Amino acid sequence: MVSTSCLHSVLDTAVNGIIVIDDNGTVLIFNRACENLFGYKSAEVVGKNVTMLMPPAIAEKHAEYIRNYLRTGIAKVVGIGREVVGRHRDGTEIPIELSVGEAQTESGHQFTGVLKDLRATKEYEERLRVLQSNLVTMTRVNALDEMGAAIAHEVNQPLTALMLYLQTAARRARSAGDPDDMMINLMDKAVAEAERAGQIIQRMRNFVERQAPQCIGTGLAELIDDCLELVRVGHEADDVEFHSTFVDYDYQLELDSVQIQQILVNLIRNAGEAVKDQPVKQVVVSVERDDSNVFIKVTDTGPGLSEEAVSHLFKAFTGTKRRGLGIGLAISRSIAQNHGGDLLVEPYEEGKGATFTLRLPVKQETKS
Repeated sequence: MVSTSCLHSVLDTAVNGIIVIDDNGTVLIFNRACENLFGYKSAEVVGKNVTMLMPPAIAEKHAEYIRNYLRTGIAKVVGIGREVVGRHRDGTEIPIELSVGEAQTESGHQFTGVLKDLRATKEYEERLRVLQSNLVTMTRVNALDEMGAAIAHEVNQPLTALMLYLQTAARRARSAGDPDDMMINLMDKAVAEAERAGQIIQRMRNFVERQAPQCIGTGLAELIDDCLELVRVGHEADDVEFHSTFVDYDYQLELDSVQIQQILVNLIRNAGEAVKDQPVKQVVVSVERDDSNVFIKVTDTGPGLSEEAVSHLFKAFTGTKRRGLGIGLAISRSIAQNHGGDLLVEPYEEGKGATFTLRLPVKQETKS
């Protein structure tokens, strides 16, 4: 006959956890692998109810499970095995694969549970899930890149035709007997915007190809005013107030004006969307400067951004808008970093809206 001490020695060499309980749920055996799994010593568990190793919701029902099995013989775990959740000494929950066997002894029913720690398996599965998710995202980004190149090619042709038609119409309007100056001015503006659209498309292709920005001396205040004017067109019906506090029209900065406009228009438009249902509908663009950087701030009177939203804000395909791909801020930050700067959002404060800060270096700054 195998002695009790010999049996315990054998159980303690087992890789998996082994627990033996009686039909009241009292722990009779708790091997060393279980000690490592749950953080308790054997002496702390033996003689106690096994429910101390379970989350409260499961522990409340465990005694009922045993009674039902002994009364009906219908097994939910015994002889079947399943994935369950255990409770570590520190309160954390542990995923476990549990197999239960039953034995009839002189003392009554005893149940032997063999427990396999699934934490490493779950961590591996989570890493694999993240890698697969990243692969899907990269596939979508590559597809977007290919679509962007095709769209750029297709859109350039009608844009060119549109500019030619508008220029021809403007020339004919000027040569008319009684030219309409307002109509001519509107057509000139339409030509300028069509040209800007073509430049944006070309810059997007250059950006994807990781080319250096085409930086030239640009009036910062005028650039901000142009961005505000573009956004106002889409928010006329929302009664949103857009304005800039930066009025130094002599100040110039070396930057790629089309790409920086792309960032600012995106930030100002997002801010307009955030405030359009608020009691105070205001978006303010301000500028701060030091010896090394210019900080262009876009501040709104909206509800602000939660910490959770901020943590995913600059990741592609994680936008909160009902429409769109959620890549605007990701692209904007990349453009800023390609200029040697960055795009940041200030921490959430109760009762304050969101503030985005576009930082641009001034090492190539010029003053007119």
